[in-house]
Amino acid sequence: MPYSLHHHSKPEASVLSPACISRIIEMAWEDRTAFEAIQAQFGLNESGVIGLMRKQLKPSSFRMWRTRMAGRRTKHAVLRGAVFLRHRATHTRP
Repeated sequence: MPYSLHHHSKPEASVLSPACISRIIEMAWEDRTAFEAIQAQFGLNESGVIGLMRKQLKPSSFRMWRTRMAGRRTKHAVLRGAVFLRHRATHTRP
């Protein structure tokens, strides 16, 4: 279930359901899911996702994730083209 926001409010982890937090973490770990896709679905921008990951993961897991995401082209729609805002399996129809 997508998280809906008012225009001026910022989502916080305390407001998100455990299921939403789990899905955001899953999407953040996926190589092909752009931060913009997470923002479109849950309203969290890149810094919001980083903050959520920092709170939810163990410190060593957070450092491993940040190292993995640093400079990764696929995590930024601007760097790879906005067409890829949502991951689509290769065997599905366009």
